[in-house]
Amino acid sequence: MRGGAPSRIDRHSSDLAQSKGSEYMQQDEQAPSAEDRVQWVYAAQDAEQLERRYDAWAADYDSDLEDDFGYVMPRAAAEAFAQYAPTDAKVLDAGSGTGLVGVELRRLGYRDIHAMDMSRGMLDQARAKGVYAAFHRMVMGEALALPTNSYDATICVGALTVGHAPAHSLDELARVTRPGGHIVFTLRPDIYESNGFRQKHQQLADDGKWEFVATTERFQGLPKGEPDVYFQIWTYKVAA
Repeated sequence: MRGGAPSRIDRHSSDLAQSKGSEYMQQDEQAPSAEDRVQWVYAAQDAEQLERRYDAWAADYDSDLEDDFGYVMPRAAAEAFAQYAPTDAKVLDAGSGTGLVGVELRRLGYRDIHAMDMSRGMLDQARAKGVYAAFHRMVMGEALALPTNSYDATICVGALTVGHAPAHSLDELARVTRPGGHIVFTLRPDIYESNGFRQKHQQLADDGKWEFVATTERFQGLPKGEPDVYFQIWTYKVAA
């Protein structure tokens, strides 16, 4: 889920989302109860509806993740990112959502952080945190209206998943990150294997676009709400 939300849908909520799809289609203007919000978002029929649903969820997003899921991925990814990117780097937070990753990056000393997300409501929440230098309303998976080599490093937490940012989103992240810069992102192992990410990682390496640096052991990104769902943090270096 974009901006670091739980990916419960990838394991068991897709069927539920489909069964409730017609019901949720009537709820674009107001988010349902907290326990139904994940299914509601994943029942979106297109990018425009997905954007509206994130807009509606934005105000409660952080508290839902903290209270219901025990969300740890923003901190884990930011700390992994800090191993490779100096604190004076110009950083793109791709799929920034409400800015949970930005908060962690600021805690670690980063100042020139740019938020990018498709949802105006999520970006409004990110803006209120006061940790970003710039904001871009763009959709991952589409061509990004950003100059080539414009960022020293890029981080993407929770956005590369089913129904959200597809594997080919990585092409644009590699394009906008300067040669020698690092791209750090989270990905579920099952999504890596089954949704084109393994092939895209290899293609970018074969094409000389990036070089593999590291991946973490599997860990629980949502230990309270989804203890059986695991993630990894991947790091690549953009080729010179």
